[in-house]
Amino acid sequence: MRLLVAEDHPSLARSLADGLREEGYAVDLTFDGEEAEHLVTVNTYDAVVLDLMLPRRDGWQVLKTIRRHKPHLPVLCLTARDAVEDRVKGLDLGADDYLTKPFAWEELVARTRSTTPFMCPLMP
Repeated sequence: MRLLVAEDHPSLARSLADGLREEGYAVDLTFDGEEAEHLVTVNTYDAVVLDLMLPRRDGWQVLKTIRRHKPHLPVLCLTARDAVEDRVKGLDLGADDYLTKPFAWEELVARTRSTTPFMCPLMP
């Protein structure tokens, strides 16, 4: 399973990528929204982990572009924007899930698995 992680904070981005790789995902990493849009339109991903406060193009715009070009691509917003209005906006724009920072690693991994069903463990 191939993921795109779009996160502007370099150390967090690298941590996310490393941790998700340890979970078995192939991960592409970008630090800005313009590159995220480009990568999504030219590559095939199974899901996107998307920060909303990205330079060059914010995550809201990236999410709109994803929905326009790849409407079924799962998107997990991972952001410090924790107001109810922001969460509702993200979901209304087409995010499949919305997780606020700070977050528990186990929860992020579980939410990522739930957006990429082939990575979910079989239910008993």
